[in-house]
Amino acid sequence: MNTQDRLGILYLVSGPSGSGKTTMCRRAADTGLAKYAVSATTRAPREGEIDGTSYHFLTVEDFKQKIAEGEFIEYAEVHGNYYGTLKSEVVSRLQEGVDIVMDIDVQGAAIIREIQDELLQTCLVDLFVMPPSEEELESRLRNRCTDSEEVITLRLQNSIEEMARWQEYTYLLLSGDKETDFNTFQNILFTERLKVRRLR
Repeated sequence: MNTQDRLGILYLVSGPSGSGKTTMCRRAADTGLAKYAVSATTRAPREGEIDGTSYHFLTVEDFKQKIAEGEFIEYAEVHGNYYGTLKSEVVSRLQEGVDIVMDIDVQGAAIIREIQDELLQTCLVDLFVMPPSEEELESRLRNRCTDSEEVITLRLQNSIEEMARWQEYTYLLLSGDKETDFNTFQNILFTERLKVRRLR
């Protein structure tokens, strides 16, 4: 089916830090399966991250100005930093029939679900990625070697709260190995492309 025959899918993917959600979204973009909506954040870049590709890195002042100007679909404060999704990353692409993947926290997903916008509601699909256990989650966070002990502790605490909200989502993926996870992720997207409500 040609992308011009349907609206794009807005694929929200949530899960605790270390669940693999970002890896799946990036792989979907790298393989041409969908476009990645680059989030904006006020946190400092990690080693190897590129502005405009990894995130749109903004100062707190710039972020707040964009809030005031209505440039975000959603935004939230997470782990002491602001994160948000710019309208420019999403709306026109969906209208063109382009599928968008977003790795997004549970707060942001809840906000998007509540937006009274026909386009967003028609295009919306949401998936929660659940790690196999808290022990495995902690192991994944430590193996990344990107965060301090203090940050890891905070992320683990927040992860427990996030995992309690899995029932808010349409789909639940119990994470295993990367290939199986990505195949499940793909199959959901392929199925959603066939939904009649998105055909023009």
